[in-house]
Amino acid sequence: MSVTELFQEAYTGLKSLVIGLGVTGKALTQPGITVLYPMQEVEPENMGSFRGHVELIGKDEDPAVPKCVACGACVKACPSNCLTILCPVAAKEGEAAGEVKMGPAPQKGSKTPGVFIVDFSLCSLCGQCAKTCPVDSLQFSDNPYMVRFDRQEFKIDLLARLQRLAAEE
Repeated sequence: MSVTELFQEAYTGLKSLVIGLGVTGKALTQPGITVLYPMQEVEPENMGSFRGHVELIGKDEDPAVPKCVACGACVKACPSNCLTILCPVAAKEGEAAGEVKMGPAPQKGSKTPGVFIVDFSLCSLCGQCAKTCPVDSLQFSDNPYMVRFDRQEFKIDLLARLQRLAAEE
């Protein structure tokens, strides 16, 4: 290798180093977009496209009662199988009317869910459940602070959540 080729190679290496440092310098001078929780919190104007877990929408006349008609369309549309809807099963003739049995939606004669659970640890946030719902009873929550230590805590009872949110209003 000649001296000229050595200088040419050193020049090329230094040139690429300076270009790389320039790119890094630009990135360092721009403001950061990462939120360091809990020292900082996400500002509401930056939440426009955020999609949290699904939640039930209450009726206009009674916000504690869901619009859901327990048809089971969202459960069938969910590719992750993260939704569980149970409805009261009508008692058969001759059975005692004491204990209410629950069965998967839809159940004949039942127009409201008795249990509506989403397992957020399985949810892929695809939105198929909300798109499929014939009465528009599902929406995405806007809570970015869904942090838990135990996977079982990601099983969210949406009926209890809806009633709790309606009581707070």
